[in-house]
Amino acid sequence: MKIIIDAFGGDHAPLEPLKGAADAVKELGVEILAVGDIAKMEACCKENNIDTTGIEFKQADEVFDMHEDPMDIVKKRTNTSLHVAFKALAAGEGDAMVSAGSTGALLMGATFIIKRIKGCKRPALGAVVPGKHPDGFMLIDSGANNEVRPEMLEQFGLMGSVYMEKVMGRTPARVGLLNNGAEETKGPEVQKAAHALMAANPNINFVGNIEGREVLNDHVDVLVADGFSGNIALKSVEGAASFMNKMLKDMFKTNAVTMFAAVLLKKYLKEFKSKMDYRYYGGAPVMGVNKGVIKAHGASDALAFKNAIRQAKLYAEYDVSGIIAEKIAGSEE
Repeated sequence: MKIIIDAFGGDHAPLEPLKGAADAVKELGVEILAVGDIAKMEACCKENNIDTTGIEFKQADEVFDMHEDPMDIVKKRTNTSLHVAFKALAAGEGDAMVSAGSTGALLMGATFIIKRIKGCKRPALGAVVPGKHPDGFMLIDSGANNEVRPEMLEQFGLMGSVYMEKVMGRTPARVGLLNNGAEETKGPEVQKAAHALMAANPNINFVGNIEGREVLNDHVDVLVADGFSGNIALKSVEGAASFMNKMLKDMFKTNAVTMFAAVLLKKYLKEFKSKMDYRYYGGAPVMGVNKGVIKAHGASDALAFKNAIRQAKLYAEYDVSGIIAEKIAGSEE
């Protein structure tokens, strides 16, 4: 299994992507194709004692900046590490790819270079989010499509189900629709129509509407949303996790008694912190394209990158794109 990485995407490139890649080779048994300036990658590995066993380098002279027009990744910025990584994936030089670069450019490249699965209305970003369940849940769409149609939301539910069932073992995956009330008559017309479509689809285990206050309470394995609402929900969860961690830290530093209590609870506090840490969840797969494309967090360190590579490996191993294609084709018959 070979995973392609955009070694110059993200805030801490190329050091953290390369460290994560080396860890992935050792722990996951994968091979890595790292794309970027070869001289800089080799120097980085030498300076930081990164083992390059199992890592192959591919040259790309430029880096796609976060502030560039995302569409430029397709035809104008063809010598960037992100574009070269996409072309390598499309050519079969790897089984899946990971980048911590521009989300917009990643979506454009996945859509127009890797291309949509036949019948897919619109690719979506499926972020695995921490919640009451130990493995969290998938929030789809988490930022790709601000405006949607009911049939698009239906497909998001279908695609998310395939991922959570095959990769995460959550069978049958419970699918809910993010809305402002539990009743099927609640919400805008798009959500009401999507509710009816998902409820009638035999390939979706639909459990109904989910209100914002119930998002983290393990009612669903897949939470369907338009990209605008989904991104707000995602950022709200991230913000809440950060706030809670800070509050706990401050509380246990109050006095000698609370500091002693922190020592007694160290194991449980560590488990809580890791449960709310995005680095343990990997990245967000671009659902609905022909091969596995994983968007890692822009601030990813080596641990986050290694787990994003793990996610890419599983995506390819379980042929998530192929199963989604079969499900979509079956729904259209």
